[in-house]
Amino acid sequence: MERFAPQVLENPQAQRYLRQFNTDIYGWLAPLAAPLNEEHKAILDGMYDAEVAAQDEQVGAFLETLEASGALERTLVVVCADHGEHLGEKQLLGHTNALYNELTRVPLLIHDPQGNFGAGKVQETVVSTRRIFHTALTAAGLASEYEEGLSLAATGSEADAVFAEAIPPQNVLRLLLQRQPEVVQERGYDQTTLAIWSGDYKLLATGDRRQELYHTRQDPRETLNLSDILPEQVEDLSDRLQSYVAQVPVAAGGERADNYNDPQVARRLRELGYLE
Repeated sequence: MERFAPQVLENPQAQRYLRQFNTDIYGWLAPLAAPLNEEHKAILDGMYDAEVAAQDEQVGAFLETLEASGALERTLVVVCADHGEHLGEKQLLGHTNALYNELTRVPLLIHDPQGNFGAGKVQETVVSTRRIFHTALTAAGLASEYEEGLSLAATGSEADAVFAEAIPPQNVLRLLLQRQPEVVQERGYDQTTLAIWSGDYKLLATGDRRQELYHTRQDPRETLNLSDILPEQVEDLSDRLQSYVAQVPVAAGGERADNYNDPQVARRLRELGYLE
């Protein structure tokens, strides 16, 4: 914090807010009752940026070590994030119950000494992080012919369509049902959310209760739901989404892992802040 977020250390009010924020586990999981004020939003954004900067420094040190050893130019390096974070956008915090861009639009950087990815090339269209698996297999010479065809080096992008799903975490759902069951009903938090990106549009479908359509280029912050304005686009993407589901069944929101009641798992989740 001294290096990357000194403004927080110098602000007692910011420190008090962060202590309150970090101890309110339920507050990380439930939607906010009202938008964050500018001061609190700036504090959370600053802390998040500081964490990114700290990690960036460590990645840089790792790459410098690879380069100094001579290994960098024979190493495929992929830098990616598993998900983003809501920091008050759409009155949400954390990374549950949503597939908005704050969570799904993540960095993807590839250094490829074999030259399959052009140096400095920027891919403008949407790609799926699940293709990292096939890309790494191909680079290692372990991919089947089918898997090679799915490598990002072969496809460049998934211009036709990219899919995602968000399964309601059972611990979050249980807490919401105990405290705010009306929120579960209103927002469909007991339903799996599906998403499809195709061309300039993205469709979100939460169970059979709600559909949201956004223009990915003109509205990257997803502020204008176009579902009532462009019903034909919704119908087309919805049909394609259902075709995908028929081929690759998604997980049902009510399913639980086999170790759901395992005391050791519960203890670890509690230590990580996912359970109260």
